[in-house]
Amino acid sequence: MDRPRIYIVSDSVGETADLVIKAAISQFDCSIVTKRIPYVEDKVTIKEVVTMAKLNHAMIAFTLVKPEIRSYLLQQAEEYSVPVFDIIGPMIDQMQNFYHISPKYEPGMVRKMDDEYFKRVEAIEFAVKYDDGRDPRGILYSDLVLIGISRTSKTPLSQYLALKRLKVANVPIVPEIEPPEELFQVPKEKCVGLKINPKRLIHIRKERLKTLGLSDEASYANLKRIQEELVYFEQLIEKIGCPVVDVTNKAVEETANLVLGALNTEREG
Repeated sequence: MDRPRIYIVSDSVGETADLVIKAAISQFDCSIVTKRIPYVEDKVTIKEVVTMAKLNHAMIAFTLVKPEIRSYLLQQAEEYSVPVFDIIGPMIDQMQNFYHISPKYEPGMVRKMDDEYFKRVEAIEFAVKYDDGRDPRGILYSDLVLIGISRTSKTPLSQYLALKRLKVANVPIVPEIEPPEELFQVPKEKCVGLKINPKRLIHIRKERLKTLGLSDEASYANLKRIQEELVYFEQLIEKIGCPVVDVTNKAVEETANLVLGALNTEREG
């Protein structure tokens, strides 16, 4: 005797239905064959599946969100006396009736959400790995390269933009250290410089030194030193030819919008 068979029909990849069916199968001490039929959006395929199920004495389980396709499968299954189980339809109907909201009826939404989530996680991991010039090789694989002297919000900005699924590397600029050669190998359209008012930067750096338990009289927070760094930064940016965003007194969200705007303008130009 042939093993019991279940056809899994979906208008997406069918992962949701597959998981539900496998969970149910695990409750039985027998081998049940499953065959997944993904991306079903036409009545011809529905007809073929129902015919196969009838011939093989099989069941059909499905996740179809478009009402007309769901209805057609149910009608065909009834006509051919094929047992059928709607996995997601009753829940959609219940939510629609109870909350008085309209569903999108768009296949594959769960997978789209999952893809967005994993892209965001990947971008965050990228920002951490290539933060503060830690590994210059990341510059070549990034969507965006932020360039700036110390305390110009490179790290928080990288993390914030990662939430928008952008892979961001950031490069600290120090006069005594040659910038990585990778910085000159990427298109200028991928780079954005971050500048800041010197007096504002003095305040930020002094506060940073205090939190570290160091004297705020260090050269790190000295106006002359900061001006030297900014001059070096401007020379480098001119050499690269990328746009610059002023981060003075701006929240990370505001700076991010300016960076994205500069990036889009540069690419469109």
